[in-house]
Amino acid sequence: MVRTDRPWSMNHGYYKNPEATAQAWRNGWFHTGDCFRQDAEGYFYFVDRRKDAIRRRGENISSFEVEAEVVAYPAVRESAAYGVPSELGEDDVMIAVAAVDGSQINPEALLQFLKEKMPYFMVPRYIRTLTELPKTPSAKVQKHLLRAEGITSDTWDREKSGISLKREQLE
Repeated sequence: MVRTDRPWSMNHGYYKNPEATAQAWRNGWFHTGDCFRQDAEGYFYFVDRRKDAIRRRGENISSFEVEAEVVAYPAVRESAAYGVPSELGEDDVMIAVAAVDGSQINPEALLQFLKEKMPYFMVPRYIRTLTELPKTPSAKVQKHLLRAEGITSDTWDREKSGISLKREQLE
């Protein structure tokens, strides 16, 4: 939540959407929907959009952090990470990816790459490859559309492929 000393100097609300404005502006505070963390020196760091955070088996996962690791894979041009309902409750991690022109994405190779870079609980269970991710006119990925489609027939499932990840035991 943020606010300024001068009312309405930040913005006047959502264009032609008074309901969204009323929900975002309460008691002089603008509720951004963004999650941040603060370090010991007082600096703030963006973690995720609140609605995009994923909860998997008691762990909070930033879709933003998952996407940052996924796009580090050389064949991936863009990605979107989001939660899909799990048979065990809460969510499983799913990613939709689009390949760099002239490349193809092998889900198992991408998984092996990600296993080395992230904690086991963040590694996606589901990988869906698309030619293009759905976007708004301002080029933001429309995760709500991907979430609504859920697990499709073209989605690769690492567990159905016999790959399961577990917490490593420290000795």
